[in-house]
Amino acid sequence: MSELTGKFKEVLTSVLPITIIVLVLHFTISPLESYMLYAFLIGSALVIIGLTVFLFGIDQGLEPIGHGVGNAITHSNSYAVIITVSLILGFFISYAEPDLHILANQVDSVTSGQYDNTLMVIAVSIGIGVMMTLGMLRILKNIRLKYVFTGAYAVIFILSLFSSSDFLAIAFDASGATTGAITVPFMLALAAGVSAIKKDSKMSEADSFGLVGISSTGAILGVLITGLFLKGGKLDGVLPEADITTTSLLDVYGTKLLTIAWESFLTLLPIIIAYIIFQVFFFKHKKSKVIDIVRGIALTFIGLVIFLLGVNGGFMSVGSQLGIQLAAMDSSIPVLLVALLLGLTTVLAEPAVHVLTHQVEEVTGGSVKRNLVLLFLSVAVGLSILMSALRILIPGIQLWMYLLPGFGLAVILAYFVPDLFVGMAYDAGGVASGPMTATFSLAFVQGVAAHVPTADVVADGFGMIAIVAMMPIISIELLGAIYHAKSKKASNTAASNTAVIKSDQ
Repeated sequence: MSELTGKFKEVLTSVLPITIIVLVLHFTISPLESYMLYAFLIGSALVIIGLTVFLFGIDQGLEPIGHGVGNAITHSNSYAVIITVSLILGFFISYAEPDLHILANQVDSVTSGQYDNTLMVIAVSIGIGVMMTLGMLRILKNIRLKYVFTGAYAVIFILSLFSSSDFLAIAFDASGATTGAITVPFMLALAAGVSAIKKDSKMSEADSFGLVGISSTGAILGVLITGLFLKGGKLDGVLPEADITTTSLLDVYGTKLLTIAWESFLTLLPIIIAYIIFQVFFFKHKKSKVIDIVRGIALTFIGLVIFLLGVNGGFMSVGSQLGIQLAAMDSSIPVLLVALLLGLTTVLAEPAVHVLTHQVEEVTGGSVKRNLVLLFLSVAVGLSILMSALRILIPGIQLWMYLLPGFGLAVILAYFVPDLFVGMAYDAGGVASGPMTATFSLAFVQGVAAHVPTADVVADGFGMIAIVAMMPIISIELLGAIYHAKSKKASNTAASNTAVIKSDQ
């Protein structure tokens, strides 16, 4: 019970800032329709409850499964088993991710079927499966993370030279959409399970991270490669009108419940099937352990449904409405300030962010505090949404002007920081662009784009998640550089003190 209370307090402090910002804007410069405000407040309550239950369920169910699967396939000592299991798990976990289907449906609708949603989901899932398998083999073969990321982004850069700007934006957005509330905890636990059997504790610590980051490059590669075989063209789209003001609150949430419940069940299904198979052939857990894990999965499902219901029921419509109203003002300063504030706060409500930061503190034995990681992530995402708003307001700024130097810097920094922080950074890039950021923030940015004459809802809307996924990588690598410098200074001080003591003796 104390653990559940702790999760509730943690989630409450994360979600409240977003609610306060919206309420302040409502009572000052950007009033909302009453139905929309009530829907948002109900959504906030559902997000708090859902996120609390979800995080508690992850600890009880998904993390033990992922850790166990990682251990089991490694102990098999068969590369054929490792490759086969990794490919299958990677594909189905990605295929079942609700965020990916939402993005794929959006791409399908705005391209009038030119890039079919099923084709996109399959392409991304194959890419995730292949790169997750390479990530698992990297851990076993002790290949440095910086070399893997250098190679992956070099291939992405070459492919981008032959791709249109639309496919480039969609590709990087897909990498963020695939790292959702279920994918990240499972991959983190899987990597921890594989790396835990290593005798070298330092290598084990570093290898616990990086699998999410490597896997997400597969989504980019999948979209860019399929894009080479599809005819390019201008993507047109319009921002759908919010229906909250024309329907009752019961309809707003009631109509979404069954769809979200079904999508959440599909998200968990591959993990449930994997657990059943591994329980029969490998784990052979006792009845009490099985009951604990089943209870954890059930809580994860309930929490995820409540969380996504809150996000989709109230958050997205309010986000787009605020973007439209603020963009309509004479000055662009309010839009930029709110964009920064929303970025600073929405990332704190991401479920996968909390899972990652807890594991960072646990794996490092408390030497890297989770609050410090949260601070760096918050600032990074705040700047990301600000940069996205600037791109809409200033027509001359293109997406590649952010992504090319940004990811280039990220690869270069990887050679100057500890491996632990390299993996942590690329994983953070994936988790920061989860359901909260990719719904509320994306809706806000598209709302701004809908009201700016020189902007395009689709061209400027796609790409926002890409920037959000990029900035945390640089941010956490800078944290790693600071940590490395302090550790080096501390060790030098300790060595000089030892020398002084010996000379005195």
